[in-house]
Amino acid sequence: MTSDQRKKLALLMLNMFIAVGSFGIIIPIIPAYLKEIGQGGTAAGLIIAIFAFAQFLVSPIGGKWTDKYGRRPLINIGLLTLAISMFLFYFADSIWLLYLSRAIGGIGCAFLIPAIFAYVADITTMEQRAKGNSFISASMSLGIVIGPGIGGFLADFGLKTPLLVSAVVGLLAFIVSYFTLAESQEEKVEIPQDANSSMVKDIILSVKKPFFIPLIITLIMSFGLMAYETVLGLYVDDKFGATPQEIAFMVTSTGLVGVIMQLFVVDRLVKAIGEVNVLKLFLVVTASGFFLSIIAGSYTMFFAISLLIFLATSILRPVLTTLISKMAGNEQGFAMGMNNAYMSIGNIMGPLLAGALYDIDILYPFIAGLIILIFTIMLTFMWKGIKIQKAALKGGH
Repeated sequence: MTSDQRKKLALLMLNMFIAVGSFGIIIPIIPAYLKEIGQGGTAAGLIIAIFAFAQFLVSPIGGKWTDKYGRRPLINIGLLTLAISMFLFYFADSIWLLYLSRAIGGIGCAFLIPAIFAYVADITTMEQRAKGNSFISASMSLGIVIGPGIGGFLADFGLKTPLLVSAVVGLLAFIVSYFTLAESQEEKVEIPQDANSSMVKDIILSVKKPFFIPLIITLIMSFGLMAYETVLGLYVDDKFGATPQEIAFMVTSTGLVGVIMQLFVVDRLVKAIGEVNVLKLFLVVTASGFFLSIIAGSYTMFFAISLLIFLATSILRPVLTTLISKMAGNEQGFAMGMNNAYMSIGNIMGPLLAGALYDIDILYPFIAGLIILIFTIMLTFMWKGIKIQKAALKGGH
């Protein structure tokens, strides 16, 4: 990559880190904050669900606007919207304002994330795309890992301090991006009159696209990962008597493994065997991890298996994004918007189903995940993705 490409990618990584970290930073204070305003578990669940649902609804619009108006405006709008949501969270004195703040935050991410990935597609060649996407994914993973730690540290200075810091940092990111980030899209894409269609029509339209199968796999991976994360702490507590410190160490370690894979391994793997083969290999690894989770007999063994699962999914995420991007042609915004929407569906459904199944039997979430992954592997091996990938490479720059 050239020096200019690296500078732009670094700014995009910083923006993505701030976007994801701004949510992670509030995680340690949510229980105490909700208790302070007389709320409990239902409110905690809704905080996550409302954010994901707003992101799901608006992602296709954000994707199409990214193609129509350019990457830069959507990135800036997304950063500003996220900052506003955190300021609202900081000043909120009722649960309804808090819910509104989370909905606004989800809308901000729906604008920001497709535009960032579309920007990466603009400034990279086909050969560089996996590396660029893996770096952006690493910044997302880093935000997930570091955000809660920063939030816990800042909470020592006051329960609402993490909210204020997150809002101010988000506003600064918007200002820096506004004055330093140039537009990457060489020519705007004309959006047909019927493009301002409903979410249902967008989903139907995506079925006809060559990148539909990677979208489905993205949904399933997000579903499985969120389901796994939802019951992870509960399971090791109920099954092995794990302490909060052991659970925190497990979550942090799995996150760091993801960052390392995305920064140093993904690009080399893709160059060695290609996106489709990486996809097949690590879907099998993920399914194997779910199977081993069911028979794990100790905390240490379950910890090792969790590392394997998070390692595999951290490789799958940027590889799937790269495949979708390569097949999207000049519809980068729409493709990344749908990628975000399908991921949001998984993020909403995964925790809901996992929680319900866990209440029936603590092993059921892992069994359900394994069954779904087996069907996904069968679908992937039947898919003609290799031919499509070769065609995309021929047509790429």
